[in-house]
Amino acid sequence: MAGGWTRDGAVQEQIDASLADAVKRARRNIGAGGSAELCEQCGLAIPAARREAVPGVQHCVICQSMREDDAVAGGGINRRGSKDSQLR
Repeated sequence: MAGGWTRDGAVQEQIDASLADAVKRARRNIGAGGSAELCEQCGLAIPAARREAVPGVQHCVICQSMREDDAVAGGGINRRGSKDSQLR
């Protein structure tokens, strides 16, 4: 059931598109190849347990946390906000 200015199925399409974007972002962040022994960003040693637990790891825990915080702060697409702004 659609409401307002939306057509039938629009909400599900929005959910599917958001989910597809999240999957693409997660796949892009998966490491490829072997794990590094030293962090690419700060140069500190990456513990063996981390290298074993996260295949393809390239950053220490601290640097990876900062990278993830930056990615979240950058935000994603506010699809609803975009749609609302087009209606005005």
